[in-house]
Amino acid sequence: MSEFLTFEDVSKRFGAIRAVDGVSLDIRKGEFFSLLGPSGCGKTTMLRLAAGFETPDAGRVVLAGRDITGLPPNKRPVNTIFQSYALFPHMTVRQNIAFGREIAKRPAAEVRRDVDDMLRLIQMEDQADKKPAALSGGQKQRVAVARALVNKPQVLLLDEPLAALDLKLRQRMLIELDMIHDQVGITFLYVTHDQGEAMSLSDRIAVMEAGRIEQVGTPAEIYEAPRTSFVAAFIGDTNFLEGEVSRLLDAEYGLLRVEGFPDVFCFNDKTLPAGRQVTLSIRPEKIRIAREKPDGPALRNVVQAKVEDVIYLGPTTKYWVRAGGRRLQVLRQHSRFALDEKPIRWTDDVWIEWHPDDGFMLDRFRRDDEKLVAPPPQKVGEN
Repeated sequence: MSEFLTFEDVSKRFGAIRAVDGVSLDIRKGEFFSLLGPSGCGKTTMLRLAAGFETPDAGRVVLAGRDITGLPPNKRPVNTIFQSYALFPHMTVRQNIAFGREIAKRPAAEVRRDVDDMLRLIQMEDQADKKPAALSGGQKQRVAVARALVNKPQVLLLDEPLAALDLKLRQRMLIELDMIHDQVGITFLYVTHDQGEAMSLSDRIAVMEAGRIEQVGTPAEIYEAPRTSFVAAFIGDTNFLEGEVSRLLDAEYGLLRVEGFPDVFCFNDKTLPAGRQVTLSIRPEKIRIAREKPDGPALRNVVQAKVEDVIYLGPTTKYWVRAGGRRLQVLRQHSRFALDEKPIRWTDDVWIEWHPDDGFMLDRFRRDDEKLVAPPPQKVGEN
């Protein structure tokens, strides 16, 4: 799948604030791509640059091989959906969807056919004559999607479209958006600060912070193999252990020296030499917790700990334990009936265990002239 929508070394300032800072990014034709990050990270500015609502101070935006950097919004083959829906309150559902086609002066028969197709797509044929005030939030969102898609854009831009919906409705709309994308097959560029939305919808995700892209990858790549501590912490929960590579065991595994811990076995996928300072990320669900010291292979990490907090969540229980002077989070899945066993409680002495493969060393630094310095900005795109 080739690149389709491309940002080439794009920057945008608002006064002293650099909202987008030299970003290069390739988005493939037909994929559901998300820009994910906290408020103020630059993701909405990226969307507005694609839509033509903002013009970059440097760099360019290319769509299907055509430079669209200087094109006004109405000349670009893209449509935008905002979280406010922006439906015309005095028009019916059918009239709202038809508006763009009528402005384009398409034949009446073609407009009727296209609107009927959109009503079927969003499953609202029986709501066609209602006005927005009579619709639920989810129905309004579906009408907004249909109104954007009826113009047959090459790219659909979605700016936090589910932010105004309650949790249950948002979960249902995630499924519907995914189904709509599968049916129409065009490129979706989705902006959100909600990691759950991005993880459940996206083919790939770009995680942004302070106007720059920290990492691009599939949801599994972003979650399982974060490149920086920011990505590891922003996508889900994680535990960080700061340490030093003490020695290499073989071509794959090494030992980390972590204050307060026995030597920590780790998968050394980056082949870091002895003496290198590293940060190890371990997801809470990768750590097992037990009352008794576990038996098993020697190549594993077993540490004694004390329980400080327990939260029962139904399918899982979340524990905070103190080990080696550090507070760590452990997530235990209830694969068996929880009432059949004695529960682990606050202040209990326990053992925690994780496999070396389940810890991931972060790309936070590179060696340059024997000094540890911040890595250069990355160009992201094909993975």
